[in-house]
Amino acid sequence: MLRVRNLRAGYGSVEALRGVSLHVDAGEIVAIIGANGAGKSTLLNALAGIVRPLGGSALFSGKEIAFQPAEAVAARGCVLVPEGRQIFADLTVRENLLLGAYLRLRRGAGRGGRGARREVEKDREAVHALFPVLAQRGEQHAGTLSGGEQQMLALGRALMSRPRLLMLDEPSIGLAPLVVKGIFQVIARLRRQGTTVLLVEQNARAALSIADRGYVMETGRVMVEGTAAELGLNHDVRRAYLGRDYRSIDE
Repeated sequence: MLRVRNLRAGYGSVEALRGVSLHVDAGEIVAIIGANGAGKSTLLNALAGIVRPLGGSALFSGKEIAFQPAEAVAARGCVLVPEGRQIFADLTVRENLLLGAYLRLRRGAGRGGRGARREVEKDREAVHALFPVLAQRGEQHAGTLSGGEQQMLALGRALMSRPRLLMLDEPSIGLAPLVVKGIFQVIARLRRQGTTVLLVEQNARAALSIADRGYVMETGRVMVEGTAAELGLNHDVRRAYLGRDYRSIDE
C-alpha cells in the first residue's frame, strides 16, 4: 500500500529525515518508535503533505504522494491524526466530526448530495459506536473535553473520511494509562475491520503490543526493523525503549 524510498525532509537548514525507507502493506499495523527528535513526526507530516520533502519517493497505492498538497493526499485516503489532537476547540463535537467528512460531502454535492449525507450520517453512528462518549457530548464544545475524549474525537474525525491508511502521531501522549489502553484497543479493532495503520509512538510497549511490524528511528534514519516480536526481543531495543521488565500492555 505504502512504499517510502530514501525520503528526505527538514526545516530550514535542519535535515530531520535523512533517507528513510519503509513499507506498509494493506491490513497491517506498522509502528515507528524512537526517542524525541528522531524524525518520527516529520515523517508522517511529509507523507501527509504538511512538510514538503527535499527528495525521495512515497508511493501510495502506486501513486506518488511525497510532493502533493495535504488535501490531495487526504483525498486519496491517506489520513493523519496529528500529535496534540489539533481539534477545533470552539466547534462542537458533532461539527468536528462532520469536518472529517468535508471532502466526501463536497464530492457528493456534485451528485445531488443526499446519498453522501446519508453515508456520512451512518459513519458518524459508527464512530459513536466506537466512542459512545462522543454521542453523549455531541453539542458540547470540543475544547471542554478531557484529553482522552479529545483524542477519541481526533481519531473519530479522521475515520469520518473513510481512510485507507490511518496515520497516528503519538496518540498516547498526555493520557492516563487506562485511557491509553482503551485507545490502543480501538486501533487494533480498526485493523480487524480493514483499516491499515501507520503508528508513530514513543510508548514502545503499547505500540508493539498491537503492531505487526515496526521500525526504530534515530536521528532521521531507520536503524532497526522487524516484526513486533523481533523488536521486543532485540537487546538494544529493549534496553533503549522497553526497559528490562518489558511486558505487553495487555498483560
